[in-house]
Amino acid sequence: MSLPLFFYGTLCHAPLREAVLGLGHTVNEARLAGYSVHWAEGSDYPVIVPDAAGVTLGIVVDGIEAGAEARANWFEGGFGYRLEEVRVAVDGRGAVAARVYMPDGRLTPGAPWSLDDWVGAHAPVWLRAAEEAMAVFEQERGRGASLAARWEMMKQRAATALRAQARIAGHVRRVDYSTERDVAVEQARHPHTGYFSLQDHDLRYRRFDGAMSAPVRRAGFVGGDAATVLPWDPELDAVLVVEQFRAGPFFRGDPRPWTLEPIAGRVDPGEDPAACVRREAMEEAGLALGRLHRIADYYPSPGAVSEFVYSFVAEAQLSGRGGELGGMDDEHEDIRTHLIPREEIMALVASGEVATGPLILSLYWLEMFREKLWRG
Repeated sequence: MSLPLFFYGTLCHAPLREAVLGLGHTVNEARLAGYSVHWAEGSDYPVIVPDAAGVTLGIVVDGIEAGAEARANWFEGGFGYRLEEVRVAVDGRGAVAARVYMPDGRLTPGAPWSLDDWVGAHAPVWLRAAEEAMAVFEQERGRGASLAARWEMMKQRAATALRAQARIAGHVRRVDYSTERDVAVEQARHPHTGYFSLQDHDLRYRRFDGAMSAPVRRAGFVGGDAATVLPWDPELDAVLVVEQFRAGPFFRGDPRPWTLEPIAGRVDPGEDPAACVRREAMEEAGLALGRLHRIADYYPSPGAVSEFVYSFVAEAQLSGRGGELGGMDDEHEDIRTHLIPREEIMALVASGEVATGPLILSLYWLEMFREKLWRG
């Protein structure tokens, strides 16, 4: 059997460790001299660095089978960590040989690491993301792309799922059925996991006559939550929209796959949708938003797409705007803004040139409430 593993960071959290390694391992507290642990700068996980005066507290996990080690290697390898042999002090056993995941040197250490702070701020998202990560590992058996290229989007999907669970608290009409009680997954498949995830399951669900359905196969396109905002200048009675190339219309065969849309973006883990649209307005249009007005929270296409959208109208000063180019280079965004009078853009809705759901919804909402907003 291999040497035990010494953990000093996120895998000291028992629920995450069990999600990655599985159950049934012996755990003892241990100390590694000559190192200290810090937050990786700009990240939500730790980095260990040599420190002659440092002592790193952690745990030693004994009884690591080959399968569990392969899972740990895939998980830790996704962050650029590799195993090295060290000697750690274990109470009642003295100094013992163990192995520890060491970084590749590309990470910059920040503030001293705190497992308690990480648990409070990040553990729920990581636990949910780890469920997807390890399901993908079991399906691919390590033959697919590394975790590194997928982890951030897995966390975004995890945050989305946690938001979805919290959302039903205020429901009063549809309270009889629930996923936990009334949906049974018989076979789960993850044929693709990248920026988006494709899930393709055999499942049964509770019918309205009370019986469970026959097994059915359902596929879903899974992405993170999104937020949109339509900036409106009450003085000009005009709105700012963005134009960009979109893969959806392209794959549909649309000869003009550049669409007019509200400003939009993915809601990051731990981010409020309102903060998201303010951030996106600066990134896409260099625009500071004024008062936000919540329109609705909704599924645009629930038949096969998990995306959930939070839409806003924002008051903004738009004089002199329109025609700017924007977007994030590292996300390969190429965005052009348009300042369009409200009456003109409503004519574009009628003609079909405006054909994106969030923009149509936002414009109809503005038509309904703009007099109230103007007076307010």
